[in-house]
Amino acid sequence: MPYALFSDGAKISKSYPTEADVWKLARKSGLVVDVAMEDDGANPHPLLDNDYEIRPCPTDPLEDPEQNRADAEREADREPQF
Repeated sequence: MPYALFSDGAKISKSYPTEADVWKLARKSGLVVDVAMEDDGANPHPLLDNDYEIRPCPTDPLEDPEQNRADAEREADREPQF
């Protein structure tokens, strides 16, 4: 089952094959913050900002999660690295 980014119950991203793919997209988009937990302050944990969620979603017949991942990877390769 593919995964996508949701906000207030609405799907706001394309579907991707794995949850890790969506985390990568969310981090690149600036939607992930690293939060230090009280009991583990030395190791911050990633957290989605503003109540965003990554959830499984039904397969959309008009969308190809594998192609979405390939497109995102191709786009990342074209961006300048600073």
